[in-house]
Amino acid sequence: MNSTETVAVVVVTYNSERLLADLLSSLGPGLDGVDWHLTVADNDSADDTVATLRRLAPDATVVEMGRNAGYAAGINAAVAKSGPFTAVLVLNPDVRLTPGCIRALLGVLRTEGTGIAVPLLLDGDGELIETMRREPAVRRILGDAFLGAGRAGRIPALGEVVTDPRRYRAETVTDWAEGSTMLISAECWQAIAPWDESFFLYSEETDFALRARDAGFVTRFTPAVHAVHLEGDSRVSPALWALLSVNRVRLYSRRHNRLLAAAFWAALLLRESSRAVLGKAPSRRAVRSLVSPARLRETPGPHTVHGRAST
Repeated sequence: MNSTETVAVVVVTYNSERLLADLLSSLGPGLDGVDWHLTVADNDSADDTVATLRRLAPDATVVEMGRNAGYAAGINAAVAKSGPFTAVLVLNPDVRLTPGCIRALLGVLRTEGTGIAVPLLLDGDGELIETMRREPAVRRILGDAFLGAGRAGRIPALGEVVTDPRRYRAETVTDWAEGSTMLISAECWQAIAPWDESFFLYSEETDFALRARDAGFVTRFTPAVHAVHLEGDSRVSPALWALLSVNRVRLYSRRHNRLLAAAFWAALLLRESSRAVLGKAPSRRAVRSLVSPARLRETPGPHTVHGRAST
């Protein structure tokens, strides 16, 4: 199988210089036995990201975006500049592949009906990262608000994040998964791409996976393959958490009628308000953004959030 596979490895960078050496050194072992090529889209980094890329990965294609264009735009631009491929591997700069993991993940991707394959992810301390997600729903926002994400996530009807560790012990289909490490078949890419650049950051992977599912391409999780994700800072950055919250409303509104969209907004506002009362700065920022009609209508970008352009 793998002798006929060619993987387009796609990375979006933004001030990622310190992460590159370890990422790049993991690609060879991680993609052992597979033909691959690397394309990096850089969102106008102010550090030496581009120079470091050219020094450490001279054979890579580097796409200089010329602006902080966002994660989805970077993915689209990188794939557009990639050579022929049978699958696209989307990676965050803070992901570290384990030896042979992508060859194994390709096997999972070729399971009938699968368009996206995702591995089990561990953090830098070797702890499980809860990456599987259920489709956003009003009842799941309320479940999170009243039970907490950890407890609600153990109940499929009430939690968006799958938090039951037993669910991560067997291969399964999930509505979507966090987008730091995604292997996408060429067939899925051609049917669903491009990624929606209006999200700038957050919800773009949700949108892509749900649209793929709508078209008959499921997202398949496997614990037989694992990688390491050092993770970003959306949970501690008020600006990024606010952007994440606003984009959740924007995504849900595109897929549902106005009444359901209003209910989703109200539920999320309740959830964030309850955290804001407890003194959580990210939730306070999210509440201000959620009650701003202009913020909900606009396309988020560098003018609305001062942070990274990739997760």
